[in-house]
Amino acid sequence: MAFVILALAVCSPADASQANPIEKILEMISDLQAKVIGEGKDAQKTYDEYAEWCEDKSRSLGFEIKTGKAEVADLQATIQAETATQAELSAKIETLSNDIQTDEADVAAATKIRETENADFQAEEKELTTVISMLERATSILSKEMAGGAAMLQIQSAKSITDAFAVMVQASVLSSADGSALTALVQTENDETGAPAAAVYEGHSDGIIGVLEGLTEKAEGQLDKARKTESTAAQNYQMLKQSLTDEIKFANADMDKAKKNLAGSQEKKANAEGDLEVTSKDLAEDIKTKSTLHQDCMAASEEFELATKSRGEELGALATAKKVIQESTGGAAGQSYSFLQLSSGADLSKAEAVRFVRDLARKTKSTALAQLASRMSSAVKLGASAGEDPFAKVKGLITDMISTLEADAEADATQKAWCDKETAEATAKKDDLTAESDKLSTKIAQDKAASAKLKGEVATLQNELAAMAKAKAEADSIRAEEKAAYEKNSAEMKMGIEGVQKALNVLKDYYAKSSDHGSAEGAGSGIIGLLEVCESDFTKGLTEMTAQEESAASEYETYSKEDQISVASKSQDVKYKTKSAAGLDKNVAELSTDLAGVSDELAAVVTGLDKLNEMCVAKAEPYAEKKARRESEIAGLKEALTILESEAALIQKSSKHFLRKH
Repeated sequence: MAFVILALAVCSPADASQANPIEKILEMISDLQAKVIGEGKDAQKTYDEYAEWCEDKSRSLGFEIKTGKAEVADLQATIQAETATQAELSAKIETLSNDIQTDEADVAAATKIRETENADFQAEEKELTTVISMLERATSILSKEMAGGAAMLQIQSAKSITDAFAVMVQASVLSSADGSALTALVQTENDETGAPAAAVYEGHSDGIIGVLEGLTEKAEGQLDKARKTESTAAQNYQMLKQSLTDEIKFANADMDKAKKNLAGSQEKKANAEGDLEVTSKDLAEDIKTKSTLHQDCMAASEEFELATKSRGEELGALATAKKVIQESTGGAAGQSYSFLQLSSGADLSKAEAVRFVRDLARKTKSTALAQLASRMSSAVKLGASAGEDPFAKVKGLITDMISTLEADAEADATQKAWCDKETAEATAKKDDLTAESDKLSTKIAQDKAASAKLKGEVATLQNELAAMAKAKAEADSIRAEEKAAYEKNSAEMKMGIEGVQKALNVLKDYYAKSSDHGSAEGAGSGIIGLLEVCESDFTKGLTEMTAQEESAASEYETYSKEDQISVASKSQDVKYKTKSAAGLDKNVAELSTDLAGVSDELAAVVTGLDKLNEMCVAKAEPYAEKKARRESEIAGLKEALTILESEAALIQKSSKHFLRKH
């Protein structure tokens, strides 16, 4: 525009007397050519620097994208590995916890059994110690009386051990409590062994002492056996307790290590997830930036090519105008310049206006302004040939374009408000549905995991029940065999005892009634003695056999009750867990139906949001950029309109003044 003002100044009357305006116009055209060429060089330098920056930036972004993808893959692999590790460690912790609980329960049960056994032993030891003490005192008293005590004759006249104890109590050599206890002990022994209560020991104090010593020896044997049993039980308990304690200790150590590893794995996974989120976001930004960079660089290249082409066209037009002026105005240099001055000044000002609008179109990348520049150029050419006012035509075109742009801006503002409202509502609904979908998916996953766990526990319980049923069947079979063997063997043993007792009775009756046996009496006594030994052995064997049978029957009964309770408990657990798993499966089915509905609705919302984005964002220029560009276009057009109006007024004023002078 400075060129237009200068041209008008050159064509003014003040300058007309001093210089040839044609020469000034040619000089100004040359200056404008130099200016355009200089702008081209500057634009070429700027473009070369920008192109180099585009290449470097694209290469850098490509490397960052490649690195980001590798990091994302590594982080995803880390997350998957840590997830598997956490599942393994959680299962290990659960197994160790169950093992520890089982071992602790076993220790408690063993301790309770040990305490019961020890209490029984203490009672038995106390009882046997008391019995042994009484027997030893009684034996000592009898030994002293046999040495000439006052009560010896009465003791020798006693018909049985119990009578002897009664005599000793009456003689105050034995307390009534000890006498009663010893009498009860002897009677119990007679009942167990089947020995005669009175006749065998009549008048034999040494026999009584032997019996007492035998009872003492037996009691001491029982005490020794009880102590050995107690020692063995205590040792076995300590070994079992130590073993279980070690298992608990090692299990706790393993569980602490597993928990520590689990915490480390969770922390590592959380860090990896955080890094993945950041890296994925950076990667997406890099990909988006590279795509935008490519578009921007291509647009800059196209803009540079268009600007270069425009400058070439402008230089061509200036060269042509310069040539025409030089060739056609040489003979009219001394003539009146009013028409040439006005025409040349107006043409240059209109050409500069067209160039201004064309540059504005190229700067804002506006097709409408490019078309306006074309129409302005056509209006100038056609108006000049038709003798019309070119300024009014150009001014009308610019004014109409300003009105059009302002109307479009108002329409865009309305469209932007609608897009913002619809997009905000759709995005909020999408977020709500996504949250609901995630919540349902999480609940489904939890219920599936809980159901699978319950089903696994049911399978384990069923296997345990099957094993228990098999073990119970084996125990029943063994118990039946033991009972059958006992019934058979005990019957034979009882029959043997009865036979021996009958033989003893026959022999004893015979030798008791006959007095003329002679030498056979010694042999008969030997046979009777052997039969008594056999009877004692048979009785002892039957007693042990009966004790074993009673013990086996008691153990079987205890086992049967515990097995029955355990089977009932496990069966109830199977029933409850099966029902719970079925309930979870039903809940999963219902939640899956809900999730399908939410997913369908979410898909519909996402599709609608994509259409909104396509309508409002994807294919359309962002509103803020469009608004800024349109405001720039309107401001530029108003500036061009103001300059044109100022130039038109100046040219008209100068024209009138110049015509008055000529």
